Amino acid sequence: MTTATAIGIDIGGTRLRAARVAGGVIEARASADSARDPAIVTARVLELVAQVRNQTCTALGIGVPGQVHATSRAILSGGYVDLSGFDFAGQIETATGLPVTLENDATMALLGEAEYGAAQGQRNVVMLTIGTGIGGAILDQGQVLRGRGAAGQLGHIGIDPQGRRCVCGKIGCVETTSSGTAFGVHLAEAGLPADTRAEALLNNPDPVAQAVIRAWAAPLRAAIDTLIATLNPDAVLIGGGAGAAAHAALAQFPAAESWFCAQVLAATLGDDAGVIGAATAALKNRTRKRAVFVNGVPASGKSGVARALADATGWPILALDTVKNPFLTILPPGDRLFNRTLGRASYAAIFDLIAEAPANTTVIIDAWFGFQPLEVLQCHIARAGLTDIAEIWCHAPPEVIGARYAARLGSRPAGHPGADYVPELIALAGRATPTHLAPRYEVDTTQAIDATALTDWLSKTL
Repeated sequence: MTTATAIGIDIGGTRLRAARVAGGVIEARASADSARDPAIVTARVLELVAQVRNQTCTALGIGVPGQVHATSRAILSGGYVDLSGFDFAGQIETATGLPVTLENDATMALLGEAEYGAAQGQRNVVMLTIGTGIGGAILDQGQVLRGRGAAGQLGHIGIDPQGRRCVCGKIGCVETTSSGTAFGVHLAEAGLPADTRAEALLNNPDPVAQAVIRAWAAPLRAAIDTLIATLNPDAVLIGGGAGAAAHAALAQFPAAESWFCAQVLAATLGDDAGVIGAATAALKNRTRKRAVFVNGVPASGKSGVARALADATGWPILALDTVKNPFLTILPPGDRLFNRTLGRASYAAIFDLIAEAPANTTVIIDAWFGFQPLEVLQCHIARAGLTDIAEIWCHAPPEVIGARYAARLGSRPAGHPGADYVPELIALAGRATPTHLAPRYEVDTTQAIDATALTDWLSKTL
């Protein structure tokens, strides 16, 4: 099964970036100059999508500056690129035919870092993106903190009541002192060349250089201290185009000893955080149907694995024998061919049920998938509309499987193969293989079932 990809778009004040992403890996990328005019931005974004899109793309995510109400996809305010009051997501969706997820650009960067970067495994994270302005986003218990819909505008934390007026209308926002734009203002006020880089000033003992770094980084430290005291995060991430320099500058202004502490980390995905996060969010938000194939020969222990997984997740089990056995019980006993015919019909019925299930359904299919040609399974997958599958391969020594089958003969409905099938089953168990159609997790069913390990793997796979 082809791995689904998504396109991530990062709308910046200077550059527009696009990437086709699968599993956090960028497969193709393109970029263009940004613009103030929403119509120009829209046209350029569509050109970028066309450059990176291929047949695997199933969704599109976009990170934009300013306040965004993610549920309605309304852009409430902007900066240099002001898309407020403009149905940006709707226009892109109509033009591309792909479902669009829209978020604030810093939120997309945080989602990228949480999934594949510096914040992996952490559920309570604050991110500040230092660029033309300062963006922000908050992850609380693994979920984006939204408030009434657009929380996380951390660049507008007040740090100086006597400071400069911000574009938001307030006075003394940290964006006015510690953004990339503000760094340029500090340089001008110090009489330094406009192309001076922060890295060149960090270890420069000259008082003018140190005054610029202090004016830029000390207010940022104050904002971070406020966020740590307010939100009690696992970590604060510093990212964005000027994020690495800002993180280095913060080392000159360590946090004071206090009750409140959290590590302050440099983001690791760099300029790719926004596009990776946008693509990741788009894939998670797209309409999906998922199935876990619990696969193995008869008596391989797959039903116990399927039950443990269902108990841990709440996902329903569609088992081949559950569909087939009522017919074997009610109908007159048949021969081996009759049993296999019912098996084929039951196999098809499972995928018919999935096709009729609502969007975003996840099911567990308990079956020996090898009893039919792989091409039949691939047709069933397509017909059912499955977008994501994972395979759990259940195995045990062939002699153990044969003994299990023989031990349960008395409890099986008439019509299942009898004791004469055991040697054939032992031989089958020795040569059987998984489908190789999806990511696979192998379970030795002679050992205790580790449902936690299974669900952890599936959370990363589906």
